[in-house]
Amino acid sequence: MEVNDLYRDVILDHNRRPRNFGGLEPADASVEGFNPMCGDRLTLRLRIADDRISDIRFEGQGCAISTASASLMTEAVKGKTRSEALQLFDRVHHLLTDDHARADELGKLAALSGVREYPARVKCASLCWHTLASALRSTDPRHLPAVSTE
Repeated sequence: MEVNDLYRDVILDHNRRPRNFGGLEPADASVEGFNPMCGDRLTLRLRIADDRISDIRFEGQGCAISTASASLMTEAVKGKTRSEALQLFDRVHHLLTDDHARADELGKLAALSGVREYPARVKCASLCWHTLASALRSTDPRHLPAVSTE
């Protein structure tokens, strides 16, 4: 099986059976993300315990890439500290926007590297990540709550 086929299979699997999809009450942060270019919309809720993401869920509607990215993201950041999750945000953003970015150290998240070939879809894949960064900053007393997730 070729790498591109494997990546496509990961995206399709996470779109068909999104992990961590649904509500989460109570939540320490609840942030909405919206991509006006294509209509993708999601609400991300998370719980923080000892500066670590103890639980994270998302709801909303979006394209296959948006849904799969949110599903992959929630799996990847659950249990991570705020700092680790923000570092992962930076790495994934780099993966989505830089043709020279290495994907081999990101596990299943490497499936998102194929989005680079479709620049209009980068925002679909990054919506949940920007929403996560906003949520993490909104629960950090050193930052003011974010106004926009775009």
